[in-house]
Amino acid sequence: MATIITSECINCGACEPECPNTAIYQGGVEYELNGVMHPPLSNDIFYIVPEKCTECVGFFDQEACAVVCPVDCCVPDPQRPESEDALIVRARELHPDKTFADGFPSRFKEGGGGAASTAGEAAPAATAKPTAAAAPAPVPAAAPAAAPAMEMSTLNIPTIEEWEVPIECHHCKGSYAVAFRHFRSGVVFYCPFCNGSTVVTSSMRNYVAQSLHTFYDQWAHDFEVFQEKRQRQLTEFEERQRERLEALNESLTQARHDYKPPGAPRKRAWIFG
Repeated sequence: MATIITSECINCGACEPECPNTAIYQGGVEYELNGVMHPPLSNDIFYIVPEKCTECVGFFDQEACAVVCPVDCCVPDPQRPESEDALIVRARELHPDKTFADGFPSRFKEGGGGAASTAGEAAPAATAKPTAAAAPAPVPAAAPAAAPAMEMSTLNIPTIEEWEVPIECHHCKGSYAVAFRHFRSGVVFYCPFCNGSTVVTSSMRNYVAQSLHTFYDQWAHDFEVFQEKRQRQLTEFEERQRERLEALNESLTQARHDYKPPGAPRKRAWIFG
């Protein structure tokens, strides 16, 4: 999907020189495409020509305009879903003199800004409902889901895809949460209290993803250390108990010789003791 500039644009112009395809123009300025000039797509704010936008595929691992934008208003257009293959073909057409190797940078690759989401995709809104004549109440913390491959953990946590990401509506300040699997760049969420929209930016998505993965990596490491320590203690405990068991068996064997039952042969004592 081509990147768009939302109405939150403050006309700072930081994005224009960063675009490798010269797809960004100032509001009111005509744009050029295939040697032909066209009327501006916006007269008020900077805009991006979708036919020239490749989401920086082939150049960077995320959109350069989104990186420098101070208000995070450069987001993927959910109305124009495009695959990585289509974008790299466009990049080659726009830059016939440039060679794009197989390992070209792309936000679709691991570590990039994430794959484009389906147009119009929106995660289910929080189930909490505001009460009459009352301010929207925060959604309670999500109940833990299935533990992520840590069967012996006493404190189960949901998987990354199921983790509830909190969102605060900037219209009514109401709070709700959505599963991380829906938290993708360009996805529009609607507040369950005022129906106000919130668009996920690449920087927002990258921050949440990095925070979750960092947390999970540390969690997995700590749990592994704990398991190793517990296994070591269990081995030491079993060894001590095994030694106690052997000592008990030896004492019982000795008692069999010391305490003879009635009628058992006994060694006759010498007359003088």
